[in-house]
Amino acid sequence: MAFVNRISTELFTPDKKETPGEVLFFRVFEAFIIAYVIKLSWQWGTYMVRNSEVVLPLGVANYIDISFMFSHSLSLINAGIITGIILLSFFRWGSKWQYFITVLLFHLQFVARFSQGEIPHSANLIGMSLLCISLGFILFDSTVKRRRFILGSIIFFIGLGYIMAACTKLIGTGINWSDGHHLWLWIAEKKTDILSRSGTYNYNWLQQWALYSWSAATALLTLGWLTELSGFLFWWRRLRPYIATGLIIMHVGITLSMNIRFDAFIFELILLGYPWATLIDNYISYIPTGNVFQPTNSSTP
Repeated sequence: MAFVNRISTELFTPDKKETPGEVLFFRVFEAFIIAYVIKLSWQWGTYMVRNSEVVLPLGVANYIDISFMFSHSLSLINAGIITGIILLSFFRWGSKWQYFITVLLFHLQFVARFSQGEIPHSANLIGMSLLCISLGFILFDSTVKRRRFILGSIIFFIGLGYIMAACTKLIGTGINWSDGHHLWLWIAEKKTDILSRSGTYNYNWLQQWALYSWSAATALLTLGWLTELSGFLFWWRRLRPYIATGLIIMHVGITLSMNIRFDAFIFELILLGYPWATLIDNYISYIPTGNVFQPTNSSTP
């Protein structure tokens, strides 16, 4: 119980007075999530106008037929609705349920787009963040408690997600997951994918190093797995910048070695992994208009 209380304090800081920097940072982070949701919604919607049927059901598509999303430009209409509702939510116009409605529509857009046989997880953190934001608005009227819950819950799921990623590797493959031969195989598979699209492919320096040495390839995979396993350290404020840096380096390494991009993950780790609110507070304290962003305990932001 003491451990749970400690984690809760680290994540939600219930006894800490909210600062102007925290208020401003939250709005910046909220704007980042909204911008990514809008970007992905239109990106997926534009792609779906070329599809005609469901190949592999995903998520809610296992329970309802979502093939209707491929006709009458409904994917683009849905993207437009998501954009409108989420902007209204950001500017606090309308109901506290609007963010949750956006979650449902965003999930529909996701499962329709990736019902073609390939299911990436590069957007999962954005979706989870949007869900946490929606729950914060539904559960809390106090803006202070709402902001603390949203950021704390997102940070919790980031740490939990990386731990689960490390564990699933062991469950699926066992301790031999970090065998360098696996990295050789994945590099070759991605080379084939890129060759089929562009017709040319050249190994970068990291791929050449990994392919040249089995030990180097094994070390890269082992280091990545240990970094994921350390994801729970993200829950502690003092350790967060260090584990965030490790996770960012890991994702850059994945991009260089296997051409798998996690841009949204990296950007969100940069935002949540470092004490930007404290830096903002330090800056505000040196300017005469430092009281502009003073926090409030009212029900409106």
